[in-house]
Amino acid sequence: MVDVLPSILVVDDEPRSLESIERILSDSFEVHLAANVDEAEAILQREWIQVLLCDQRMPEMSGVEFTEKVRSEYPDIIRMIISGYTDSEDIIDAINKGGIYQYITKPWHPDELISKLNNAIELFRLQRENERLAVELKLKPDTLEQALIEKRQALKSRYDWDAGIVRSPDSCMNAICDTIRTVAAFDVNVLLMGESGTGKELCARALHYNSLRQDKVFVAENCGALPDELLESELFGHKRGAFTGAIEDRVGLFELANGGTIFLDEIGDTSPAFQVKLLRVLQENEIRPLGSNTRKPIDVRVIAATNRNLAEDVKNGKFRQDLYYRLATFEIELPPLRERKQDIAPLAIALLNEAMDQLGKRVKGISEEALCCFENYRWPGNVREMQNEIKRMLVLGQKDYLGSELVSPHILHATPEEEEADMALLTSIDGSLKQRIEKLEARIIKETLIRLRWNKTQASQELGLSRVGLRNKLERYGLERNDNIESIEETVA
Repeated sequence: MVDVLPSILVVDDEPRSLESIERILSDSFEVHLAANVDEAEAILQREWIQVLLCDQRMPEMSGVEFTEKVRSEYPDIIRMIISGYTDSEDIIDAINKGGIYQYITKPWHPDELISKLNNAIELFRLQRENERLAVELKLKPDTLEQALIEKRQALKSRYDWDAGIVRSPDSCMNAICDTIRTVAAFDVNVLLMGESGTGKELCARALHYNSLRQDKVFVAENCGALPDELLESELFGHKRGAFTGAIEDRVGLFELANGGTIFLDEIGDTSPAFQVKLLRVLQENEIRPLGSNTRKPIDVRVIAATNRNLAEDVKNGKFRQDLYYRLATFEIELPPLRERKQDIAPLAIALLNEAMDQLGKRVKGISEEALCCFENYRWPGNVREMQNEIKRMLVLGQKDYLGSELVSPHILHATPEEEEADMALLTSIDGSLKQRIEKLEARIIKETLIRLRWNKTQASQELGLSRVGLRNKLERYGLERNDNIESIEETVA
């Protein structure tokens, strides 16, 4: 495909000047030459001209008069005047009447002339692009509005209190989701409590996207990650020169979130000095940027979160009581993942689907044995830790399904706390004493084999059995390596 050169019309009554300009510009531009106004008008009628380069002093019409005429008939053309005279009145007339882009004086340097013409061509391109976009905006306002509505609906669906928070039908999260649905509709501040990684920000977004403020902005800030001065700047903004490094004005998150919701994570880790300033903002519904004497009114719903026991911190003087009551108009406590055993399978599948979208790698599901390992682990990092584990397994996986061989050793070898495990195991077994003992023995053998990746030699040694004795028990209890797979569709459903 041959590139089309930008087209330029040069108008000058001096033949040598035209020849000189053509020789310099012909390699970079499609050059059209006109010795007078009549020739120039004929070229304009038959050619698509992007830039007009016109001499100022011509016998039948001045350059200003001709560019003024071109401006009225061909307004898209970028107009430039070249002249050996520097009369200020000519320059002013050229700007006011001809609307010229550049006034070039003779003698000119070839490189400088080419540079200015390239800039003029780029200006022509930008003008055309802006006109095209303006036309599209006029023709498609409904399409743009619909796209915005669909984006909002997608966010609302993703963070819906019901579908957005993954759980099993009998999950302890059901009551919390019902609370979120109830509280979201009321414009009150909410304090979310729970261990790190339990999904406090997810719940904060569910509160926002199911509230009357769902069409407004949601912003989040980790208050425990910044020193006071930077945290104040992030939240309240600052004026240029307010502190070292403040080289320009900055709009704070409270101002950005005006009309919407701000999520303040790790609020319990803030200093007493910052707590005083935040309390004033919540009481007065206005902010004062650092270095400014002007206060700005705000209308923001505040959702705070902490992994600390704020009520206890209030008693110990580590957190202001008045700020606590301002933030905790409504409290929601999120349980750790170890108390949501029934949610582990659906959560794992949902996190796998998310990881596949992020990493661009597809598998068919997670094995039952891998999920069994997950259920035996206490997940101190909660959902966030599980998310990282599944990403790791997906990266390492070479088969259609993610099996227990991909599970990290510290998760694979983990067992529930003995007393808790024993009680759960005993209360879950029915039947006679002999039947209970056999079921318990079968479970212990199976869990040991899974943990040791079905290495029967190691399992027999750990259980104090011979290989023949272990094999007999496997046959007796019908135990074998289970390759049945939890399908993504079935688990989600």
